[in-house]
Amino acid sequence: MDLYPAIDIRDGGAVRLTQGDFDRQSDYGDPVALATRFAAAGAPWLHVVDLDAARSGQPVNRATVLAIAAHVAVPVETGGGVRSMDDVTELLDGGVARVVLGTAALDDPGLVRRATAAYPGRVALGLDYRRTPDGRAEVAVRGWEEGSGRTVAELLAEVAGAGLAAVVVTSIERDGMLSGPDVDGLVAVLASTDVPVIASGGVGSADDIAALAALEAAAPDGRVRRLSGAITGKALVDGRMTVEEGVAACARSV
Repeated sequence: MDLYPAIDIRDGGAVRLTQGDFDRQSDYGDPVALATRFAAAGAPWLHVVDLDAARSGQPVNRATVLAIAAHVAVPVETGGGVRSMDDVTELLDGGVARVVLGTAALDDPGLVRRATAAYPGRVALGLDYRRTPDGRAEVAVRGWEEGSGRTVAELLAEVAGAGLAAVVVTSIERDGMLSGPDVDGLVAVLASTDVPVIASGGVGSADDIAALAALEAAAPDGRVRRLSGAITGKALVDGRMTVEEGVAACARSV
């Protein structure tokens, strides 16, 4: 399992939101400097999100995203406002290793297959969800401000066979809370898709990373499935763990 230190960008700065709430923001300075620090500490990937673009669809911070990709020697995965093939092309041809389609995948389902055909192995699907009162994992869109009325399981079924490099699954209620990941939700995702799964939301310590590295689920064909990656942001910038500790935890089981 790989560690993906997260860098969220809003108004040109590195920030962290709590539960996706734009009114509950903490600031962490220059995104490029933060990315350089994470890469120097041994991060195998970086996960970069343009929050302004996720909300509005306008690539407000795209130059900063591309600057990060140019300044670090590790691959950069990015999402937020990737709504068209032009966006996909600009980012991937501009040095980003992988793009994450979110809202656009629901608005234009064909975009996923067009993008994966044009850039094999470089397109991921982002599914950010909240639990409904009846327990369903409803996917949210447009910077987590709107519900889609559709579940994680439904959308995974729609993109089966599309050639995705990964699916990034985020528990919005846990994001920025440092309270631990949604283990039950992740097991359900692992069991329902053969696409590599990257977990996001709730990581508060290296022990949480180790628990995710040890997580297993049985696929319908009987194979044992494990996570391919874990995203963490606030735990790193708040000093609850280091990149080095997170990378080491990815390699051990509990």
